[in-house]
Amino acid sequence: MTAPALPVRTHGRLFLVKLSLVVPAFNEEGALPELLARVQDVLESLPADWEVVVVDDGSTDGTWAVIEAAAQRDERVRGIRLSRNFGHQVALTAGLSSATGDQIVTMDGDLQHPPETIPALVEKAAEGFDVVYAVRSQSDVEGAFKINSARLFYRTVNLLTSLDLPVGGADFRLMSRRVVDALLLMPERHRFLRGMTRWVGFPQASVEYNRDARFQGQSKYTLRAMVRLAIDAIVGFSALPLRLASMLGILLAFLGSLYFLYVIGVRLFSDSAVEGWTSVVGVTLVLGGVQLACIGIIGQYLGRMYDELKNRPLYVVQAETERSAAVARAADGPARQPAGPLSRS
Repeated sequence: MTAPALPVRTHGRLFLVKLSLVVPAFNEEGALPELLARVQDVLESLPADWEVVVVDDGSTDGTWAVIEAAAQRDERVRGIRLSRNFGHQVALTAGLSSATGDQIVTMDGDLQHPPETIPALVEKAAEGFDVVYAVRSQSDVEGAFKINSARLFYRTVNLLTSLDLPVGGADFRLMSRRVVDALLLMPERHRFLRGMTRWVGFPQASVEYNRDARFQGQSKYTLRAMVRLAIDAIVGFSALPLRLASMLGILLAFLGSLYFLYVIGVRLFSDSAVEGWTSVVGVTLVLGGVQLACIGIIGQYLGRMYDELKNRPLYVVQAETERSAAVARAADGPARQPAGPLSRS
């Protein structure tokens, strides 16, 4: 791969070649106009060409109409509409595969990631970093449950994997072209881009920002979604659950052997034989539960292997804004294409 196109300084001023902003959107009809207006003000202040790629992840409201209107007003805004809701991580991947910039920033479309933080990301990248994470400050607007569940998520993932994710990093970050190209070469269906970005390496840093309240609506990352994302992260980047299941099986087999020796000893060297109904039922239930849990862990890995073997496209594009389609046809090299074949209808 070629060297990264990092921002450079000349006579104390920062210069960029092109900056791409990728925004996945799911039912963000109300927030997108405000987001795009603030984004344009911020990007116009940077000494660089820029583009905004908005991915409609199967919205059921007027999100696509907002994207089309914005693209008609400014050719630097491009839109991609997926045929259904493929999920946040896949929508980000669709945007990354279409982005043409030398630096790419990803952020959510609900305005909790303030666009005004983008210049700080660019400034930090100018110090020689390929990845710059925007990390939430301690003064978070979210409630205690959301804050504590997010911390538990990162600590669990970091404990069971070797990723060492920055706590509060989320998907608001700047990446160099070579990092994005490396991500697009990774074919995972169950994508955890935060971990994949950490895994590819290269110099990485972070800057703090104050997260705003949602512009409207409720967070799409519910507790269930966080649990599913954590499972994807752990199963995708660690075999530790399998090793723990094996160790647990060995431990229970050892304890079962001790109990078996105890039962034989009581039978041979005492007058009171163990009737055993309660103990047998208890041991059976415990062992049965452990076996089912271990089978479930193995099933998580086998299910992901099955999904990979099917080799379906990561997503299907239903529509693109006119210029977005033209840019996609002109994209050079396989490294900028999504993992697996991309179908369009």
